[in-house]
Amino acid sequence: MTIASDVFTPDLAPAPEGRRARRIPVWAWLLAAFALISFARVITGSNEVDSAGTLREAITAFIPIALAGLAGLWSERAGVVNIGLEGMMILGTWGAAFCAVEWGPWVGILGAIIGGVVGGAIHAVATVVFGVDHIVSGVALNVIGAGLAKYLAARFFTGMPGGGPTQSPPLPELPSVSLPGISDALGTLEQQDIFFVSDLAGIIRGFVTNVSVLTLIAVGLFVLTAWILWRSSFGLRLRSCGESPVAAESLGVNVYRYKFLAVLISGGLAGLGGGFLALVAANVYRDGQTGGRGYIGLAAMIFGNWRPGGLMAGAGLFGYTDAIQLRGGGTTVHALLLLLAVLLLAIGIWQIVRNKRMVQGGLAIVAAVLTGIYYIGTETVPGELVGMTPYVTTLLVLAFASQRLRMPAADGQVYRKGEGH
Repeated sequence: MTIASDVFTPDLAPAPEGRRARRIPVWAWLLAAFALISFARVITGSNEVDSAGTLREAITAFIPIALAGLAGLWSERAGVVNIGLEGMMILGTWGAAFCAVEWGPWVGILGAIIGGVVGGAIHAVATVVFGVDHIVSGVALNVIGAGLAKYLAARFFTGMPGGGPTQSPPLPELPSVSLPGISDALGTLEQQDIFFVSDLAGIIRGFVTNVSVLTLIAVGLFVLTAWILWRSSFGLRLRSCGESPVAAESLGVNVYRYKFLAVLISGGLAGLGGGFLALVAANVYRDGQTGGRGYIGLAAMIFGNWRPGGLMAGAGLFGYTDAIQLRGGGTTVHALLLLLAVLLLAIGIWQIVRNKRMVQGGLAIVAAVLTGIYYIGTETVPGELVGMTPYVTTLLVLAFASQRLRMPAADGQVYRKGEGH
């Protein structure tokens, strides 16, 4: 298709052969991460750093943020900035809870998606049809979503056993999946305290023990999104709307239709992220349950350079640090400081040697040294600071590891049909 060369040359052009040859494969990064975590466990003696329980908590924290980021990816690849992810997630939490109470957890998943789609439809009508500024529409949607969920919760959950104006009754649980035999064998290997081997066993055990079916669905959605957006003609047309809607229109693409559909899909994914919080993470709807995860998902998407893989890395970092502070408190968070110091040092050296970014690399090394000094001079992290760990760690790593980001060229621009004529 000519649209590929006319619209997508900067995004789809292959890297030069020399640069491609120097690219480090994903499995090498994963092995390095496992080795670093194992090293931290041995040095600090904190087994919660990489236990199977910690990983399960990390997955629970990771999925809603990742789904929010994936929602933002769909919308922004079509050129619509979606600041309203938080409001869509809030509507998804209520939709999941209401449908699960009335008809069961599987219908609760559908209710979460519908709740998010309603928010997406509001945002799409405002931005695509009426040309409202994307930021203004998104902020308004967050306010509307929070207020509407409060009203609906008070209207429907008050008087139910265990329910009230700020929470739903306990929700029925979705089934979980475990691999029989493998989980027990990995647990035995994890307890033997063998460097790297036991750590790897604990991590794998977290992936094969009591995994919610909604987690598997979320992972499948990432794979499906990557295939649709980068391997199908539909995805190519959708991304053309985010790169150059005028050029896309000149080639016969119905820009309004693709933008509208992308924002609806974005809303459904964000709502599903909210549904995960209600159905899996807590088994109950609570007011304020999203806790800003829509904004964090948006930040993870930007860190991932509007790509599914990088998005998962950013969301995974937050999920892991959140699990650490929940599982082990100040002592385990103190062990995390050693991990953070080594990671920041590696980022600093990488930025100086590979990317020639002397200032950014130098600041990362300074941050690593200060973190290391604090780790050596203390034995635990004060309880007042433990809850800030996920946010501080994520901000530091995202700030110093940020790459040359390239957002879709027409992202956030108000488009009117026939502009190119």
